[in-house]
Amino acid sequence: MCRYAAIFDLDGTLADTAPDLVNAANRLLDQLGLPALVFRETRNAVGMGGRALLRLGYLRGGRVPPQGDEMTALYARFLVEYDGAIDESTRLFRGVGETLNDLHSKGWLLGVCTNKPIAPAKRLLERLGIAHRFGAILGGDSLPVRKPDPRHLFATIEAIGAEAGGSVMIGDSDVDLAAAR
Repeated sequence: MCRYAAIFDLDGTLADTAPDLVNAANRLLDQLGLPALVFRETRNAVGMGGRALLRLGYLRGGRVPPQGDEMTALYARFLVEYDGAIDESTRLFRGVGETLNDLHSKGWLLGVCTNKPIAPAKRLLERLGIAHRFGAILGGDSLPVRKPDPRHLFATIEAIGAEAGGSVMIGDSDVDLAAAR
């Protein structure tokens, strides 16, 4: 058995979370009197997180996005909206379950390194039925740093008892690539 480690991003890598993230942003934007984001125009921005979606909504509505404490409060409202329907449309990408089972059966250590806050990340992985496969799940609020800072990735590797030299990062964004480099 090998003792390699595979560290996965969550959004856009393990699961297609874009529909539920955009829907949550749109529910909040509607409450604020702002126009809805168009999914096909916004899908690629999802990887930048909820704050980015809200900024886009404000800009699309011709308003200046909030900053500082106001954005923090708005983001908290977004998380409430998202939590209410976190797995309404979210689905694992084809082959993810089988791949995780195969890696596990071959002795790979598995972890998740995501910029999504830890509570919704764990809740989503539980609801998708794959949380048990991961020796560690670190979110964007688990440490004082987050991807692309490599310390987020290194902390995930360390948390599952692996070493960086035998680990790979599997992600879908420039942020994941930068963390892995």
